[in-house]
Amino acid sequence: MPKPTPSPVPPVRVGIFPTVGLPEQGPEAARDLLARIAAAGLDFVCCADHVSFLTGLGFDGLVQATALAMLHPDLPVHTGIYLLPLRHPVLVARQLADIAQLAPGRLVFGVGVGGEDRHEVEICGVDPATRGRRMDECLTVVRGLLAGETLTFRGEFFDISQAVIAPVPAVPVPVIVGGRSDAAVRRAGRLGDGWLGIWNSPGRFAAAVALAAQEAERAGRPEPPRRHGMQVWCGIADSRAAARACLAPAMEGFYQLPFERFEKYCPYGTAEDVAAFLAPYVAAGAAEFNLIPQSPDPDQAIAGAAAVRKLLASA
Repeated sequence: MPKPTPSPVPPVRVGIFPTVGLPEQGPEAARDLLARIAAAGLDFVCCADHVSFLTGLGFDGLVQATALAMLHPDLPVHTGIYLLPLRHPVLVARQLADIAQLAPGRLVFGVGVGGEDRHEVEICGVDPATRGRRMDECLTVVRGLLAGETLTFRGEFFDISQAVIAPVPAVPVPVIVGGRSDAAVRRAGRLGDGWLGIWNSPGRFAAAVALAAQEAERAGRPEPPRRHGMQVWCGIADSRAAARACLAPAMEGFYQLPFERFEKYCPYGTAEDVAAFLAPYVAAGAAEFNLIPQSPDPDQAIAGAAAVRKLLASA
C-alpha cells in the first residue's frame, strides 16, 4: 500500500503577544492595537493563560482568546499556552467549540502543563506530579469530542460516559503541544498537530522535531505533526543595549528571576539581530514564532516583529 503524500512544509508565520495589557486599555484601544498588528502584516496575535501566577497575576487564556477574536474580524488567535491539565476537558471542549463558531478557523489551541509556579497548580486542586498524565487524558478527551465522537472515557483522572459536544467545529482547531521535556515532545507526536518549544537551542529543536515524528509513527499516525514553533521573548530596538534595557527588566519582573538565566535563549537588538538569531530554528523545522517583543513603545514592537517576519520569509 503506498504511503500518503507528505503535507507541504508551511511558510514561516510570525505572531505577537501584545506588549501592553489589553484588559486595562478598554475595547476601543484594544481594537486599535489589533488593527495595527494586522496592518503590519503579522500573521496572528497570541495570548497567555494563568490562574494565579507567582504574585497572583493571570488572565484566563480562552476568555482572552474570545475577546481578541471578537475585537478583530479576521486576525487569528493562538493560545501560548493554555494550562489544560488544570481544567476539566469536557468543559474545555465546549469552550473551543463555541470559539470555533464565533471565529471559524481562527483559533490555534496551544497547550502545556506549566512549570514555573507549582503553587499555581496546587491551588487548582492538581498534584503537580500528575500534570503530564492529566494532559494526556485531557487531550484525548478534547480531541475526541471536537472530532464529533460520542465519547466514553475511563482514565486515572476522568471518568466520562457518553459525552457529546455539538456542533463540531466546521474548521478543525489545531492543537499545539508546548513544553521543553521529551515527554512533551512525545505528547505532541501522539496527540498534537505540532510542538511549541521555548528556552531551547536550534539543535534541540531539530532533535525534538525528529522525536515527535518517531512518536507519531509509533502511535500509527499517517504522518507526523508539522506545525512546530517557538515561543520567544525578545528585545527589539535601535541597538542591542537599548533592546536589552527593555527586555531584561520585563522578564525579571514577570519570572522573578535574574535575566541571565534566560539570556542565551532571548535575542535582542535590531530586527535584523533577532531574525538572524531565529533563522537556525527555521532550518531546524520551525514554521511559527510566537514573539514576546519588548521595545521602547508598542508601535516599535509591532514594527520590529513585522520586520523580523519579513526577514525570515525572505531568508
